[in-house]
Amino acid sequence: MAAMKTRMSSFSRNTSVAPVPQAPGLKSGPNGTIFLSSGIPDLDKILGGGFPLGSLVMVMEDTEAPHHMLLLRNFMSQGLVHNQHLLYASPSKDPRAFLGTLPSPVLSKDDRSHNRDPEQLQERGLRIAWQYKKYFGEPQPNFDSHRDTKHEYCNDFDLRKPLERHFLTAQNICCLSIQDPPNLAAFRDCCAKFLAQFSRNNSSISCAGRVAIQSFCAPQCEYSNMEWDMLSFIRSLKGMIRDSNAVAVITFPPSLLSPSSSKRWQHIADTLLSVKAIPDEDKELANLLTGYQDMIGLLNVHKVANVNTQVTWNCFLADLICLRVLLSSTLFCIALQVVHIHPNIHTCDKFSNNAFHCCGVSC
Repeated sequence: MAAMKTRMSSFSRNTSVAPVPQAPGLKSGPNGTIFLSSGIPDLDKILGGGFPLGSLVMVMEDTEAPHHMLLLRNFMSQGLVHNQHLLYASPSKDPRAFLGTLPSPVLSKDDRSHNRDPEQLQERGLRIAWQYKKYFGEPQPNFDSHRDTKHEYCNDFDLRKPLERHFLTAQNICCLSIQDPPNLAAFRDCCAKFLAQFSRNNSSISCAGRVAIQSFCAPQCEYSNMEWDMLSFIRSLKGMIRDSNAVAVITFPPSLLSPSSSKRWQHIADTLLSVKAIPDEDKELANLLTGYQDMIGLLNVHKVANVNTQVTWNCFLADLICLRVLLSSTLFCIALQVVHIHPNIHTCDKFSNNAFHCCGVSC
């Protein structure tokens, strides 16, 4: 009797092991997705872990308030704290000056005890009586071990304290001005050279990169009227990002674009966010939201990245994400609050058509 042959299907489960992130500041997710933190803990929870590697994030600016700068600063600071490479492009003439406005991470209790003044530690060692020093030896605290403290995946940042200088003088920071170049060819070559360092050919991830582009279609730029050239640049950047272990965040004012170009930009983005300012005196909104005095703006999540998955995020929740600033005697950091509001409220017309709808996971 012939041996029974087991039937093999042409469809088999992919048993390959996903690369384990070895670089700091990375976290493994479902379906082999590797996340990179946005710099805001609450936003990482809403997005399901952060920004996936190889994704393009676009933030629609508000012309009345620069709230998009809060998201951009935390995103850049989080990368520098984890010693990740950073490419920052700005329409200003001196983009490196913007690094001085990056916030500093809030230290935990353990880090505060480690980062004490060396003179205080020396005085503590002198408290030991001289007759016992021959048993214990001379106290020599190891300050180098405390210098490289381990940071969390996502830190809280104090907006009032600037980032320490040794983070800003690292060799892994590249600052570019996109104001003077008449075309985007040179900028595209710089991005390609930068992202070539983080190719996905290797099984392990030794380092990750971050690309931060501020106000891409600002009127200060020479190419601000070349909408098709800017669209071509974004498409090529998305292709380069997809093949690298990096994340790109682009902020742009949609009011400076034509409606068709603005929709194309939003369609290209893997993760689409928008920020809006809250009016100073809005009695209707104040009655709906608790802690209205602490809120400075609204954050809308329009689209979440679908990397390494075939499931589409097509659920529109009637949630409003409020951008809050936590005030205390020692902290001044960003916090997000998801508020459940009925979608038929007429106050949503004051901000945008989809101001009270977000696509994603509510916390």
